[in-house]
Amino acid sequence: MPTILGQNQYGKAENRVVKITRDGATHHIKDLNVSVALSGDMDEVHLSGSNANVLPTDTTKNTVYAFAKEHGIESAEQFGIHLARHFVTSQEPIKTARIRIEEYTWERIATSDANSRFIGADEVKHSFVRQGQETRVTQITYDGSSWEVVSGLKDLVVMNSTNSEFWGYVKDKYTTLPEAYDRILATQVSARWRFNWTDDEEKMPNWEKSYEQVKKHMLQAFAETYSLSLQQTLYQMGSRIIENRSEIDEVRFSLPNKHHFLVDLEPFGLKNDNEVYFAADRPYGLIEATILRDGCEPKIPVDLTNL
Repeated sequence: MPTILGQNQYGKAENRVVKITRDGATHHIKDLNVSVALSGDMDEVHLSGSNANVLPTDTTKNTVYAFAKEHGIESAEQFGIHLARHFVTSQEPIKTARIRIEEYTWERIATSDANSRFIGADEVKHSFVRQGQETRVTQITYDGSSWEVVSGLKDLVVMNSTNSEFWGYVKDKYTTLPEAYDRILATQVSARWRFNWTDDEEKMPNWEKSYEQVKKHMLQAFAETYSLSLQQTLYQMGSRIIENRSEIDEVRFSLPNKHHFLVDLEPFGLKNDNEVYFAADRPYGLIEATILRDGCEPKIPVDLTNL
């Protein structure tokens, strides 16, 4: 046979599930986009068309919704772990399950003191506004014996309006960029971090607290670093996470440099004293790197943050 079958997987992508937890009059929302990919003894469906080992993708979709009811959604990671374990342990042909989840966060809407005369309550606890800061993501992979959990975020836009420079770089005949000793530093953070929890016998991290703390350290490092390059800021962000979160061994960032260029106002007889900028959306510099705990090997794919 001149051809052979390589790696293959299948599943149901982008299952949108919204879970409302009603704690009396107080409601809580978990809003997920869940993608399931299964692999194992699946050669025959490709080679002969036999579906004998194939769990329908429609079944995987139904499982997502049923598990939202049966197990609830404590966190994106915990929900993905429930799903991955189920598919691998319940179907003998399935050897590995990979669950990717995006989480969209909501915050409660604050209401006026006079709201009770409209709805008969002193405080509204069921109205929310979608947060626009970032999308939380996680990928859970299970092969029946060990786990890999890689979580993160994307589309987190941050800016420092000062305390950033860029100078002393290589110049050749094509270089036109002037050196900057006080510039805006802005980026749209895409980050993934890998947990060192791999075994059911180990204590599982507190997924919700971990996410909150990782984001906190990331933002604090961005704000507190006097930056001579976006690369330097990236390294400080990753280092702060590794140094403060013992459950994480690896962080990978993809940081587009959201350039802000001073507008030339001299033709109008005006001096632009670092006040008016043109925000360019493309082309942009793209800075990417992995930060590791000493002694650990990198496992996050270099292109994962761009998926």
